[in-house]
Amino acid sequence: MTAAGPLAGVRVVELAGIGPGPFAAMTLADMGADVVRVDRPGGGSLAASPRHDVTNRNKRSVVLDLKQPSGVEAVLSMAGRADVLIEGFRPGVAERLGVGPEVCLARNPRLVYGRMTGWGQEGPLAQRAGHDIAYIAVTGALGMTGAAEGPPVAPANLLGDYAGGSLYLVIGILSALRHAGLPEGAGQVVDAAIVDGTSHLTAMIQGMVAAGAWQDSRAANLLDGGCPFYGTYATSDGGFMAVGALERKFYEEFMHLLGIEREAPLRGDPASWGALREAIAARFASRTRREWTEVFQGTDACVAPVLSLTEAPEHPHLAARGTFIRHSGITQPAPAPRFSGTPTGVTRGPAQPGAHAAEVARDWDLPALAAPAPAESADASAAPPRAPVPPAGTPRGEQPTP
Repeated sequence: MTAAGPLAGVRVVELAGIGPGPFAAMTLADMGADVVRVDRPGGGSLAASPRHDVTNRNKRSVVLDLKQPSGVEAVLSMAGRADVLIEGFRPGVAERLGVGPEVCLARNPRLVYGRMTGWGQEGPLAQRAGHDIAYIAVTGALGMTGAAEGPPVAPANLLGDYAGGSLYLVIGILSALRHAGLPEGAGQVVDAAIVDGTSHLTAMIQGMVAAGAWQDSRAANLLDGGCPFYGTYATSDGGFMAVGALERKFYEEFMHLLGIEREAPLRGDPASWGALREAIAARFASRTRREWTEVFQGTDACVAPVLSLTEAPEHPHLAARGTFIRHSGITQPAPAPRFSGTPTGVTRGPAQPGAHAAEVARDWDLPALAAPAPAESADASAAPPRAPVPPAGTPRGEQPTP
C-alpha cells in the first residue's frame, strides 16, 4: 500500500484559471498526481487570498508570463515531460499564446490535452463570455429548480462548473490517459464543455419526459419538490428538515414518526398532495430542528436536518467518516472517492504562486523556472485589460472578449 494515491507518477500541467479547471486539477492532485500550476504574474483567484484557495491544495506553483517567449518555451518544456495539460481559455487563445494542442502534442505525442470551457470549442456561443448560471440555464437543468411560483433557484456553481464541468473533464482525462498508455495509444484533446456535461446529467430526466413520467415544469414531479414526501419543511426554530420518503415502507415509517399517519390524506392521489403537504408542514412547524433530528435519528424514514456549510463537518456521521478534515488552518472536504489500496490525503496546503519554481525545475529536469518581474498591477480584483491576447490564466467565460 502507498499513501500517494492511485495517480502517483502522473504529471499534470495546469495553466491557471478560476473555477472548474482548478477544481479538476485539484481532484487529480488529491488522487496523487504531481500537479504543477502555472500562475501568471499578478494573477488571483476567487478565494479571499491564495492561502485560502482550497482548489489549489496538493499542487505546486510556478509563475510564468505566457506573453514572453521564455514563458511559452518553459510551458512547452513542461508539456514535453507531462502526461496531462489542462487549460481553460476561450477557444483559440491557447493557440495564439503558442501553447495550443498542436504544438504541445508535437512535443509529446502521448500528452492528454484537457480543455475546460463553458460553451465548448465550437458553436455559435463558443467565443462568448459566460458563467455557470448561463450554462445550466440553456441545458434545462436550472429550469427544474425552485418553487412552481417564482424564479428558478441557482444551486451556487456546483451543478455547472463542478458537476457538469470539472468532473467531466476528470472523466475525460482519465479515459484518455488509459488510451495513451496502450501500446497503440496516443495522446489527444479532451473537449470538456459545461453545457455538454450538464446536459448529460439530465439523461434520466429526459427519458422520463419522453415516457410522459415527468412534467416539463417546476415543482410538479417526484424529485423536484412537487411531491410532498420529497422536499424540505421549516421547523419551529427557523431550521429545515429534508424528507425523501419515496418508497412506501419508508413513507409509512416517516408518517408514523411524524405522528399523522391516521389523519393525513392518502399519498397515492396527486390531487390530495396539496393537503398532504400542508399537514406535513404544520407538524414539522411544531418542533425544532434538533427535536425532529432526534425523532428520526437511526430510522429508515429518510429524513435529515438541513445543515449549513459550517455545521456540516460536525454531523456525527460525517465526523465519524472523516468526510471533512482540517489542514493548513482550513476546514475542507477530504479527497473523494476513497481507495483501499492507494489511499489519498491532503499533503500540501493551497499552493502559493511561484513558491515551487526551484523544486519543480529539479524534479522535472527543467531549466531554471525563475519568476518573472511583477506585473504592473497585482490587484486580483481588477478586471483584466482588453487586449488582442487575453491574459494567461484567465479561464474561458471569465474574461472580456478579445
